[in-house]
Amino acid sequence: MDEQAIRDFWQVHPCGDGQVSKRDFNDYELFFKEYDAFRYKKEGHILGCLDAIDFNGKRVLEIGLGQGAESEQLIRRGAVWTGLDLTEEAVDRTRTRLTIKNLPFEDVVRGSALDMPFAPGQFDMVFSHGVLHHIPDIAKAQSEIHRVLKDDGELVAMVYARASLNYLVSIAIVRRLGLIGMMALGLKPGGIYGQHIENAKKVGLWRYLAMDEFIHRNTDGPLNPYAKVYDLHAAEVDFKDFEVTRSYQRFMYAPPLPVEWMPFERQLGWHLWLHMKKKGR
Repeated sequence: MDEQAIRDFWQVHPCGDGQVSKRDFNDYELFFKEYDAFRYKKEGHILGCLDAIDFNGKRVLEIGLGQGAESEQLIRRGAVWTGLDLTEEAVDRTRTRLTIKNLPFEDVVRGSALDMPFAPGQFDMVFSHGVLHHIPDIAKAQSEIHRVLKDDGELVAMVYARASLNYLVSIAIVRRLGLIGMMALGLKPGGIYGQHIENAKKVGLWRYLAMDEFIHRNTDGPLNPYAKVYDLHAAEVDFKDFEVTRSYQRFMYAPPLPVEWMPFERQLGWHLWLHMKKKGR
């Protein structure tokens, strides 16, 4: 998997772009308002997690910007903020959001987390929500994060959780069985399900159902080229220059299962938040 394929996907499918029905890009202010209302109604835990982090006065680099929703939240919590994203689309949208809302920021840069255009020790904190698990060469990315962080700096990242209801039950069992059933019955649904069937036909059903293939297509849509799930052991292996100082799970999410009401997000939530320091600090 190369970085160009990942850039191409997210350029065409900006994170969360299909979640708001009114996408009048002649009125970005309305779009951002509706997007944020939808996002934080569905994932209200994000705001609580951010409230528990001290951003005030710190130079913060955010890796992966999406629609700039968390970018705005970090700045409103006092971060001296710089953003980095692989795609022009996310950079343009985030810059537009911050400009419309007259929020201060240092820079918004299009670039790769594998080769960041920043000086060593430039930032007090690196923040990344739902992005690092989409980087195949995470060893290089974490090395770059280590380089641009101050010695006493902190990496805060949300990654997908292996020990989650979404991974262990929905993706590993329910969606695989559903796909087998639809193909056995010769069904031809549209939308996401139809795309999964097309994917399976291209590579073969049993190859497609292998978790090293299926996981990519079951996180951010069936065309998503790469994703990974994490537990603490995987985090220790992939982020070898860091040690995890705190971790917690949030967000009960396991479509098509209706699990939002279940009170087990701290044990089986889809979002694994990791706080990391440089080793030896």
